[in-house]
Amino acid sequence: MRHGQAARAHTLVGLLAVLWLAGAVVDSSSVSAAEPIAIREILDAPKSFHLKQVTLQGTVRNVTPLDPYKLQAGTMCYGAYLFFLEDETSSINVAVYGRCGVPTVKDPDVEDGQRIELAATIQSPSHGGYYLSFQGVKVAREQEGVIQAVADRITPLLDEVKPQ
Repeated sequence: MRHGQAARAHTLVGLLAVLWLAGAVVDSSSVSAAEPIAIREILDAPKSFHLKQVTLQGTVRNVTPLDPYKLQAGTMCYGAYLFFLEDETSSINVAVYGRCGVPTVKDPDVEDGQRIELAATIQSPSHGGYYLSFQGVKVAREQEGVIQAVADRITPLLDEVKPQ
């Protein structure tokens, strides 16, 4: 049973890495073409959004840089942080994974109160995968109810300028 869990964990870590890399190479025009959805829509039906890429817009709240964390393979990751993205319907926990294998000091890419567009991959409860917490990468258990948007791309939104 332990071997099966380890293999599953290894597969999920690999999947997360592939999702992250895919988000990095996707042409920005195709990502931004997706219509933003309301955060409440995700929270009301999290399982239907599991591992789906979505576009959200909202205001950044409670930015929290994380200490370096270690992956199961022993690689250290640096520069990760968490924040909440708030829209007019609700808010969702957002994880920005750090750079792994490269010791670095880096401030978060967002500030409290900033308006952004977020391309993210949703991870819902009972998926048996991982989520980023204050203690590093943790395995999600069904009773924890962790719904997390894993940031693929963050784009600052400029305040709309009204014509004079």
